[in-house]
Amino acid sequence: MSGELLALGVSHKTAPLHLRERLALPEGRAAAVLADLVSHDEIHEAVALSTCNRTELYVVAADPVAAESTALTVLARQSATRPTELTGALYALRDLDVAGHLFAVAAGLDSMIVGEAEIQGQVKRAYELALVEGVTGPVANRLFRAALSAGKRVRSETGVGRQRLSVASVAAELAWRAIGGGAGDAARCPADPAAGEDLPTGHPPVAADLGDRRVLVIGAGEQGELTARALRDRGAHAVFVANRRYERALELARRYEGAAIALDQLPEELVRADIVVACTASPHALLGRAELAKIVAERAGRPLVLIDIAVPRDVEPGVRDLAGVTLFDMDDLEREVGRNRSLRAAEAERARAVVDREVEAFAGWLGSLEVMPTIRGLREHADAVVAQALADNETRWESLSEGDRERLVAMCRSIVARLFHEPTMRLRDGADDEDAYARIALVRELFGLDGGIEPADGVGAEVTELSSRRRRG
Repeated sequence: MSGELLALGVSHKTAPLHLRERLALPEGRAAAVLADLVSHDEIHEAVALSTCNRTELYVVAADPVAAESTALTVLARQSATRPTELTGALYALRDLDVAGHLFAVAAGLDSMIVGEAEIQGQVKRAYELALVEGVTGPVANRLFRAALSAGKRVRSETGVGRQRLSVASVAAELAWRAIGGGAGDAARCPADPAAGEDLPTGHPPVAADLGDRRVLVIGAGEQGELTARALRDRGAHAVFVANRRYERALELARRYEGAAIALDQLPEELVRADIVVACTASPHALLGRAELAKIVAERAGRPLVLIDIAVPRDVEPGVRDLAGVTLFDMDDLEREVGRNRSLRAAEAERARAVVDREVEAFAGWLGSLEVMPTIRGLREHADAVVAQALADNETRWESLSEGDRERLVAMCRSIVARLFHEPTMRLRDGADDEDAYARIALVRELFGLDGGIEPADGVGAEVTELSSRRRRG
């Protein structure tokens, strides 16, 4: 490996929604970020992961200090954010901490909803985009494949994901409970999520399901489909779907026995809807306060529940103060699922053990990747020391015969080889240890083997890239 692992990012644990939505990287911007990152000499490989709850950059860097500064600059520039605005929200991880974090992310252990199902696919798509852009190499490939493996193992070997909770399912739960008391109760919502209050737990007051409610889903992507499915599970008989591409909206609506509407029909449908879930990938808000104020005036006092699970947000936060409107966004969902974390704590411990074993396996691979080049480097260093010593003292044995000179050279090389034998054997035998990477890094520093490490023989055969072209400026 010709560098060290580094991860830089923000998540729902460190950054509020208004900052996360500014840092969000839809696919087009993510590709631009990847190209920008690898255009710098200190960064050799890169992957960008962006979801509704996190934006993270994973890089393999020759100089991690310089790479951290570069990654911060690139992220800030792409999001039109000043680096100082990220103070306190940004985290940076190195080496095996990167692996431990990413594996936990893929397993759903770092999610707002512990064990959520969608994150596995989001990690996979982030990796696939980096492959297509040609900005991965041996280390990033192995890291992300191992992360996906860890996620699958956690879901199959523990009960963390058994309930298959997701952002969409929690959104449907919120809709069911917020509307459950009938029109009057929904208008005055039993708790104010914006103030940090929890919705009441237990049975909903009246409604058993959403069968008599008119439900509108704005967005027909993955989250839109998951939301439509979750709403159907809550009893919604007809789900109306609005999307920029009408054909996609029609396809999704048919799948869930609903109806598709064009975006220019959205205001009319908003007047009729009881529940609206917004989950597009739009970089700007689709529903502004002024527009919704006009719609509310046409609703004749009927309450409207808006659930915005998009990042960046689809609904302007200012609609909260409109009479009869209840708005939930991702921050509200995070408060709602606080109980979920405690309920799954025991299974999460088992899942962490699975992740730890996967990290150990990755550490062993990382050590084996570097150990042979390091051993070769030590031997070359030893040969260079012998050659230099002989050259410096050439005049001292001019009178020696050719045979004696050969024996002298052999003796010098033998002494140095014996000195290096124990260190090289310990490096080789400990290649699979968890601390192998740190040990190898120390040896390289002590002996000045800082010219970079090429992958060991055979490593390249494990790597499948869709493009070998690296995007450089």
